Amino acid sequence: MYACSKTEIVKPQTEEIRFVVPSNFPDAVYKFDGNILTNNGFALGKKLFYDARLSADKSISCGSCHQQFAGFANLDHKVSHGVNNCLGKRNAPVLFNLAWQREFFWDGGAKNLEIVPINAITDICEMGSDLNTIVTFLNNTAPYPSLFKDAFGSATINSQNLLKALTQFTAAMVSANSKYDKVMRKETVFNPEEQQGYQLFKDKCANCHTEPLFTNLNYINNGLDLNSVDEGRKTITGLVSDKAKFRVPTLRNIELSSPYMHDGRFNTLEKVLEHYNVGVQANENLDVSLSKDSQLGIPLSNIQKQQIISFLKTLTDDEFIKNKIFSEN
Repeated sequence: MYACSKTEIVKPQTEEIRFVVPSNFPDAVYKFDGNILTNNGFALGKKLFYDARLSADKSISCGSCHQQFAGFANLDHKVSHGVNNCLGKRNAPVLFNLAWQREFFWDGGAKNLEIVPINAITDICEMGSDLNTIVTFLNNTAPYPSLFKDAFGSATINSQNLLKALTQFTAAMVSANSKYDKVMRKETVFNPEEQQGYQLFKDKCANCHTEPLFTNLNYINNGLDLNSVDEGRKTITGLVSDKAKFRVPTLRNIELSSPYMHDGRFNTLEKVLEHYNVGVQANENLDVSLSKDSQLGIPLSNIQKQQIISFLKTLTDDEFIKNKIFSEN
């Protein structure tokens, strides 16, 4: 048996864990069919999410690259930082509202939420392990057998239930109670600058960052480079027309989840908007919305940029960010 601290305490989850579709959201894609959300399953998924012993050198957990205070992104790391101080090639995306996605990662390489953790588990620059090694570890490490029995009815752990538990935890991460949401529910109002920013956002940004998820879930090239080193979506589809296209990220909690873009090249929202103002490159796959009337990008004055940022800050969901049911401790 692997050693386990005698002082380790697994706190029971007393608050009932529920998945509720917000009133202003579309229906979710992930239905929890065959993976019924329970307190025991959620608590197990949370424990697994924060357990660095699942990585090859026992140093990296899912929570290492997906920090709650950063919207479950990786604050101040341009790209994922894994075992043996290995650096990946892409920025760690936020983890919330995953139940509304049909595809995952910057390139859409995973088609089912339940298989998403496999990428981080097996990637040599992330957790650097494999499912068989982790399952063996879990089967021989208290209190995991009893926790799996509580969650799934069997103390014999397999990879399917490992992935289901992680999915119960991550799929239950719903962020939908920002100031923006409260305005939409007519519980409060935007201040004048936020209102101006909201109107500008709808005029200039909403084509890709569509309400209420603030992403259209498509893949576009936004002119970061004339010739991109990272082929993006093309690595999945093989299509030249998909080269250097990446998933449109959600803007919810964007105030907290820097750095930005698939490679983390911008560390402030000001720099992001300045890119769209004057930095868009004429890539062969540039999205048509960024090349209108022979002009690249989205012209923005300094005042307009600040107004948009004021609106974007209304997408911060403090309740979600500080919700202890998702916290490690």
